[in-house]
Amino acid sequence: MSAPSSWDEPEGFAARGTLIVLAGRGEHGGVYERFGRRLAFDAYRVRALGDASADPSVLDEAAKLLADESLPGPKVLVGSDTGARYAAHLAAEHTAGLDALILAGLPTAPWASGSWQSEVEARTACPTHQGRLTKDPEFRRGALDVTPDLPELRLDLVRVPVLALHGKDDVVSPVDEALHAYGGVRTVLFNGGRHDVLNDALHRTAAATIVLFLERLRLSAELPAIAEGDLA
Repeated sequence: MSAPSSWDEPEGFAARGTLIVLAGRGEHGGVYERFGRRLAFDAYRVRALGDASADPSVLDEAAKLLADESLPGPKVLVGSDTGARYAAHLAAEHTAGLDALILAGLPTAPWASGSWQSEVEARTACPTHQGRLTKDPEFRRGALDVTPDLPELRLDLVRVPVLALHGKDDVVSPVDEALHAYGGVRTVLFNGGRHDVLNDALHRTAAATIVLFLERLRLSAELPAIAEGDLA
């Protein structure tokens, strides 16, 4: 597999954590450049991997990144489309080094586009991202029409904080079905949002929602240490 696409915190800033992104069907890590740059601006390192349904070695690489002590914590798995299913699988297996899980556009059932135009419009309402996918030679068109064998979704076994993001206008993974699949985890719905919610027209809002989640995660991890120091 190719090296992960990487974005780091600005020079002079202390890194606040690491996000490891598992891409969805047809995608590669570079598809998440805009997302990676935006989170890196807030001093979070981002490592984006490819489509695990096409390349199972992606999961081994994700586990290595989680175990990499040179990457700052908290470490968070972010999965989009089928990447969300694989990220949830790693979380349910209690993979070492994982501190939280973010799911976006979790797939729930087979879907057929019929044409590239309908596929790209189902993926995102953002004209900039539509243009990028259309011109990207590494992106695999028609991948959403393929339903690979995916690991069982067992969010009840996940013992780290979970955030789910989903578009209300997602035709690939209809919102009612997705809400049932997410169960009781904290879920944020985006009005007008489509399937690739991290690269949709509301990508700034999605990124801001993730940053708030990450900051709360950092705060909850720091509170015990602060309390202990106050008592000393």
